[in-house]
Amino acid sequence: MPSRDCPSPARSRRAPLFAAALAVGAGCLGLAGCGSSTPSQVYDLTAPVGAARQTPGRTQLVVAEPTALQPLESDRIIVRANDGSVSNIGGVQWSDRLPRLLQTRLVEAFENHGRAVARTGVGVNPDTLLQTEIRFFGVRVDGGAQAVVELSVKTINNNSGKIVASRVFKGAVPLAEVSGKSAALALDQAATKVFADVVRWAH
Repeated sequence: MPSRDCPSPARSRRAPLFAAALAVGAGCLGLAGCGSSTPSQVYDLTAPVGAARQTPGRTQLVVAEPTALQPLESDRIIVRANDGSVSNIGGVQWSDRLPRLLQTRLVEAFENHGRAVARTGVGVNPDTLLQTEIRFFGVRVDGGAQAVVELSVKTINNNSGKIVASRVFKGAVPLAEVSGKSAALALDQAATKVFADVVRWAH
């Protein structure tokens, strides 16, 4: 029979685990909730509305998901400072990853103007592929705060793989203050203009 002063092997194994659990619990308390975060305000983008009249014999268009560097691959609203550093505006986010959100609104913009259009991955064999690179989509504070949207867009013949046309589109809206709501609304305004320009150019 084991002595009362000597814990059994089972109890000895449990003791370090219990101590570790207490340490983790204390750490969670120190981090104010351990994984909880302040709820973000979620913002969306608006597709421009047009006269949805389909032109007979119009070629089919497929919109690929835009490409972007890592800071623009998320659902966060970014700010580029004078020194080139990039940060996020806290407490706000887009309703989806920015590339996917832009793809969705571009498709909607073309549909609103009567173009036969789809996104990649839906089994459509298009005549033309629209490829977009997000050069910038956020707030710039060099020389005055602005919400800036800059997209490089190419139309590609799906049969030959050759670039038919390419153009850089840019929209900018001045900001009186760099806050989450004002940045999101100004970026939506700039993006809607850019979407309309892309549709007119590629239509």
